[in-house]
Amino acid sequence: MKNKIKIVGFIPSRIESKRIYQKPLVKIDGLPIIIHTMKRAMLSKNLHDLYVCTNSKKIANLVTRHGGKYIMTSSKHRNGSERIGEAIKKIQCDYAIDIQGDEPMVMPKDIDKVVNFHLKNNLFDIVVPYVHTEMKNNKHAVKIISNPKGKILYFSRSLCPYPYNKKKINLKKHLSIVSFKKKSLLKFINYKPGDLEITEGIELMRALENDLEIGTFRLKGESMAIDIREDIIKVKRAIKNDPIRRLY
Repeated sequence: MKNKIKIVGFIPSRIESKRIYQKPLVKIDGLPIIIHTMKRAMLSKNLHDLYVCTNSKKIANLVTRHGGKYIMTSSKHRNGSERIGEAIKKIQCDYAIDIQGDEPMVMPKDIDKVVNFHLKNNLFDIVVPYVHTEMKNNKHAVKIISNPKGKILYFSRSLCPYPYNKKKINLKKHLSIVSFKKKSLLKFINYKPGDLEITEGIELMRALENDLEIGTFRLKGESMAIDIREDIIKVKRAIKNDPIRRLY
């Protein structure tokens, strides 16, 4: 990796949650969800620095207690990208890696793969990896539609693309590690939410609606984001045999 290029990770985390009360503070295997995410991101080899971006003193105090760094942000942000957009103005970097705070089993090597892909494909403003999924009717699983060159054309919570002429399709699920060029993220946060973003409830639609180039590539494995209470049970089971858990 070029020494002059600075890569910084940002974990957006707000204490309010529609579906799970104070989700970042929920404990799994003895640690809050946000701390699992932070500790695992710290194991990335390609991040030069890492910050939790939050509007909560409770989260900020937890982060400090567990050896991390935080940036306090406004409570008015509609999504994680906007929260990072505020934080990034205070930090010198070339690329900002958005690592969602509700991914307590995020893999450090996947963060590194996203960074490496973006550095090699730097014509993209933003990079969003995917995994193949069978979650056809899960509205929490955002699907990616891309062209053969890896350029994202659309995001949707619906079954998309629809298998009208095919019995089986490989659905691409949006993963919660997103790489932004700093200048592209600063553009993004100045755009107003458009009709597609509002309709689908997917913040990166704003980038597509304003002609930012988003690239994608496949990561192997499984996303373990915590969207609903049932996901907590799944993660509690999976983390018992997770090799990364033993490292922190």
